[in-house]
Parts: sequence; C-alpha cells; structure tokens
Amino acid sequence: MLELAILGFLKDGPTHGYDLRTKVAALTGHVRPVADGTLYPAIKRMAAAGWITRKDEPGAAAAPRRVLHLAEAGERELERRLRDPDPLDLSDENRWFTLLAFLRHLDDPAAQAEVLRRRLAFLEQPASFFYDGDRPMRAEEFGDPFRQGLLSIARATSRAELAWLRATVDSLDRAAAP
Repeated sequence: MLELAILGFLKDGPTHGYDLRTKVAALTGHVRPVADGTLYPAIKRMAAAGWITRKDEPGAAAAPRRVLHLAEAGERELERRLRDPDPLDLSDENRWFTLLAFLRHLDDPAAQAEVLRRRLAFLEQPASFFYDGDRPMRAEEFGDPFRQGLLSIARATSRAELAWLRATVDSLDRAAAP
C-alpha cells in the first residue's frame, strides 16, 4: 500500500520526502500512520529498484532539498499495480482506497473498468463480520445495538459503493466502446 501511494503521488509530480509523508498520511494516516522509519526505507528500496530518482534542488530558504521523481521503471510498476492489483488490494478497504486514489493514472478505460469489476465481484459475495457456522449474520439477528450499528453502517456503505461501481463501470464501458 505504501509503495503504491508513493508511486501514485510521484506520478502526480515530483515532491520531497516531507511533503510525500504528509500526502500519504492524509490518504492513509487515519488508519495506518506513516512513520519516518517506514517511509524513508521504502523510498530507499524503491530508488534501488530504479522506480524513483532523488535529485538535490535548491531549497526555499537555504538548504537544498532532495526531491523525489518517478522514473520510467516506476511508471511501469505503477501501471502494473493498477492494471493487475493484488487480490488484497481489492478486498482490504484501506488498500482499495489507495488503489482507487490513483486508478485515474491507468489511461485505459477498459482496464479501469476491469479493476472495478473485480472489486464489484468481491462486494457481491455474501459477507459479514459475524457468522453462524458458514452463514453470514445480518444486523437484524442481533439484540446488541452496537453490532446492529456496525452491520447497518457496513451494509449502507456497501450499497453506496455497489451503486457507484456499477454506474462507473457502465460509463467506462461506454468510453471504451468504439
């Protein structure tokens, strides 16, 4: 998730580490805060892989800043991750939101629609946070108002996302049609 966010934000434009950390934190930090001890080793790994480059540029005040740029290999890696996301990127809500934040960088409407179809297929499977054997339980089956709330909120969120996914897939299919 962190690497995808870094690649996506650098596709938006070059930035330095502190700004990148702020952007990643705004996208994912409420759930998974980004520590310097996580971000900078990831940047180093990605630079070693040839996905990003670091260039010293004049700073606003005095000291030069190390600005991160997306390399050609990084653009290819971003496209690969967007075109063929890991199943966990489609099923984990926070990873999905990160993928969704950058799906516009995949320039092919048919490929975008295919990613959305995979998420749609995942959401259309019966699921719950609670099960009776193999059967997903519904909010109405609980006397506990907190579990009812959890399941009611999840159901409303899923319905809204399903409606958005279906409408967006239809729109992308029309855009991809000859």
